[in-house]
Amino acid sequence: MALTSRTPQARSRQAGPLSLRSAMSLSAVMAGLVAVVVSYSGPLVVVLQSAKNAGLSPEQTTSWVWAISIASGVVCSVLSLVTRQPVMVAWSVPGAALLLTALGNYSYSDAIGAYLVAGILGTVLGVTGLFGRLLAVVPKPILAGVLAGVLLPFVLNAAGAVVSSPLVAGGLVLAYFAGKRFVPRYAVIVALFSGALLGIFTGGISAPQLSLALAGPLWTTPTFSVPAVMGIAVPLLIVTTAGQNGPGLAMMHSSGYLPNDRLLLGGAGVASVIFAPFGSHAINLAAITAGICAGPEAHEDSRRRFIAGIACGVFYLVFGTFSTAVVALFAVIPAPMLTALAGVALLGALQGAVRDVVLGAEGRPAELEAALITLAVTASGIAPWGIVSPFWGCLAGIGIYLLARRRNTV
Repeated sequence: MALTSRTPQARSRQAGPLSLRSAMSLSAVMAGLVAVVVSYSGPLVVVLQSAKNAGLSPEQTTSWVWAISIASGVVCSVLSLVTRQPVMVAWSVPGAALLLTALGNYSYSDAIGAYLVAGILGTVLGVTGLFGRLLAVVPKPILAGVLAGVLLPFVLNAAGAVVSSPLVAGGLVLAYFAGKRFVPRYAVIVALFSGALLGIFTGGISAPQLSLALAGPLWTTPTFSVPAVMGIAVPLLIVTTAGQNGPGLAMMHSSGYLPNDRLLLGGAGVASVIFAPFGSHAINLAAITAGICAGPEAHEDSRRRFIAGIACGVFYLVFGTFSTAVVALFAVIPAPMLTALAGVALLGALQGAVRDVVLGAEGRPAELEAALITLAVTASGIAPWGIVSPFWGCLAGIGIYLLARRRNTV
C-alpha cells in the first residue's frame, strides 16, 4: 500500500524484530484478553440472535461460534507471529447484523454457499492488491475520520453505562483513570479486574451454569443459488470490505505500522473460505480490537505489541473450544460493565484517530471538512439497504472532498 506510518519514530521502533521471549509482556497478553472479551461481549450476541431468527439447531449454532472463534484465533496468531505486528481479525459484525433478517430467507446450505462466494471474492480483492490500491488513493484524514467514527460510539456508550450502573461501570472507569495515573501500562487490566470485583460484590455477576463440554464443528455441504448469492454474498462482501477491512487497515497505520495488505486480507479471506462450511459467515481485519492491541496500552514499544495479537489468537482458540461455556459466562456479566470496559479500552485509539484527522489535514481546510463529515456520518450508525455507516461515511467524505477540489479549480 502507498500509505506511510504516522511518524519516523514509529518506523524506527519496528526496525529490529524481537524474539517471542524478549517481546513477552503481561500488558500485551492482557490486551489480547481484553480484545477477546470485547469481541464476545456484544458481537457474539448478534451472531446468536441471527441463528435464533433463522431457526438454526443448537448444533449448527455451536458450530458457527466454534468456526468464527477458531478461524479468528488461527489467523490472529499466525499473522502476528509472521509479521511481528499485532494483526487483529474477527468475525464480521455488520455481516452478522445483515444475517439477522437475511439468513432465514434461504436454505442453510444455500447460505453456506453464499458465504463461500463472498469469501472467495474477498480473497481475490485482497491478494491481488486491488483493495489496497483503492484505499491508497483516499486522503489520509478521511481514513482517520472513518476510524474515529467507528470508535466514537463505543466511548460515548461508556458514559451511558456509567449512568445506568454507577457503581460497577462508574467504578471501572474510575479504576481505569487511577491506573493511567499510577500504572499506565496496566490501566485496562486494573479496570477489568476492578469491574469484575465490583460486579461480584454487588451481586451483578452471578455464578453461571457452565458446561465444559468441548464445542465441535458441524460440516454443511454448500449449495449455490442465485438469490442467496445476490441476497447474502454480495451485501456481505460489501459490508465486510468497507465496514471492517478498511477501518482495520486504517487502525494499523494510525498506530504506526506498515501492514502488508495482500497478506492480511488474503489470510482473512482464505480463513473465511475454509471455515464457511462449518458456519463461519466472514472473517476480516478488526478495527475495534486492533485499537486495543496495536496502541501504547498494549506496550509502549511497538515492536513488542505483536504479542498482543498472538495472545488474542490463543484466547480465541480457547474460547472457541469451550464456546458453550463462554456463551453462558458472558450471559451473566452486566452489559454496562462490558460497555464501559470497551469504552476505556478504546479511548487511546480514539485519541490517535482524532489527532490524525486534525493534524493530517492541517493547512488543508477541504480535507478537514471532508474528514469531519466522514466522522459524523460513520458515527451516526446509519445503514441504508443494509450497508453499514463506515461505507457511507467514506463515500460522503470523498464526495465532499472532490466537490471542494472542483470548486477551488473553477
